[in-house]
Amino acid sequence: MPLLYGKEDAAASEYVCPMHPEVTASEPGTCPKCGMKLVASDAPQVSVQESQEQVGHEHGAHDHGDGLEWEDLMPEINRASDPSNMFWQLIDRETGAENSAISWAFTVGDRVKIRLVNEMASDHPMHHPFHIHGAGRFLILSRDGKPEPNLVWKDTVLVRSGQTVDILLDVSNPGLWMAHCHIAEHIQSGMMFTFNVARPDPSGKPAAAPEALGVESTP
Repeated sequence: MPLLYGKEDAAASEYVCPMHPEVTASEPGTCPKCGMKLVASDAPQVSVQESQEQVGHEHGAHDHGDGLEWEDLMPEINRASDPSNMFWQLIDRETGAENSAISWAFTVGDRVKIRLVNEMASDHPMHHPFHIHGAGRFLILSRDGKPEPNLVWKDTVLVRSGQTVDILLDVSNPGLWMAHCHIAEHIQSGMMFTFNVARPDPSGKPAAAPEALGVESTP
């Protein structure tokens, strides 16, 4: 998931991680905790303001406030959030195909194990909600090799930065379907692909055994 930045800011005396302000350095680099690019310590900070207005409901009064006021926290990242200079990738490890070039083909009745890997090696590591359209439903089998304790059917899973998630897709609906990151800007920059699900063989041929596939988000 490479993120290309514009011109660097003027040299600063100290650099800090926007997510972990306790992490500082005397020169540009990345945060050892989250991998995010360090920014100049004199960058504008967040200002959050909320009113103390009480709003009444039939079940009592609740303090909703009137929203949040956001000021620039990560000027480098925000400056780079333009599709013309920001490229996110989904990579099929089996074929090397990227984004729309990925070509999967399943048949109704297939049960397919898919490994999702969100690489840390990026200028701007991010969590990615991976969504599969109506081809079927899936179970989350494990996260970073640890079995998932709550086995429920899903169509979206959050793959955190640096995380590996194994899912089992139960293919039940024929057609041409899409899989993609559920962040709109990432879809726009290419982080999606389509795949085909065929109807079962009328001869009664049994469904294929579970197949292992891999999708990787990398720089």
